[in-house]
Amino acid sequence: MAALRSLLASRLAVTPLFALRPVLLPLPLSGLAASPRAALHASAPRPGTRVALVLSGCGVYDGTELHEASSILVHLSRGGAEVQIFAPDISQMHVIDHTKGQPSEGESRNVLTESARIARGKITDLAKLRAADHDAAIFPGGFGAAKNLSTFAVDGKDCRVDRDVERVLKEFHQAGKPIGLCCIAPVLAAKVLSGIEVTVGHEQEEGGRWPYAGTAEAIKALGAKHCVKEVTEAHVDRKNKVVTTPAFMCDTALHHVHDGTGAMVKEVLELARK
Repeated sequence: MAALRSLLASRLAVTPLFALRPVLLPLPLSGLAASPRAALHASAPRPGTRVALVLSGCGVYDGTELHEASSILVHLSRGGAEVQIFAPDISQMHVIDHTKGQPSEGESRNVLTESARIARGKITDLAKLRAADHDAAIFPGGFGAAKNLSTFAVDGKDCRVDRDVERVLKEFHQAGKPIGLCCIAPVLAAKVLSGIEVTVGHEQEEGGRWPYAGTAEAIKALGAKHCVKEVTEAHVDRKNKVVTTPAFMCDTALHHVHDGTGAMVKEVLELARK
């Protein structure tokens, strides 16, 4: 926790705050008629799992971590999921110049508008998200989860969670539908859902490999159980259907993060199909 606050105070200067092939058509078989039932089954594939992806802006230091969001979207696509992207229609806590890691004075941005960049324009206000319309929800990381979806970056265990974020988490949990969270985003579930199990990776910095290891202690202070996991792994709280993975809580190569988000997505989709 101390490491997270230190980074926010120094680097971010936080004040209180992605060949067409020829198609060979079968030749008609004389004397054989196609079965209506077979034709129906061939033209009606099983619907994909409906997943709501909740973003927090665009950019690691003041919004969604783009690599995590893109990785999750790739895994969801390969898993045959039907994805709808959401973000709250609120102002960002502040705007960070990512070339300097410093706040851009006098500049303000909207979380929904910024998140639309990742969604390629196809985005919906989080206020319209209902658990009844989806089979699962996933929250990528990035400092936006700790600054825009909550006040964790400033207030730690005493943080407040955005009203619609809290509502969505509770709706999916009460409906017995899986929730996936990665990187810093598990703190949202730890704050809102009682007695859950999550991971943000390791509990010691280990020479800087886990720079935000202190977050594990804040999670414990919120009443959740922290489970140590590697960056390529996902922790599954089967009782509460909450799936988490460390992602960029670890200072590691992108492909390791991609493997971890893949593990999380796989578990979320399996839980949603049960």
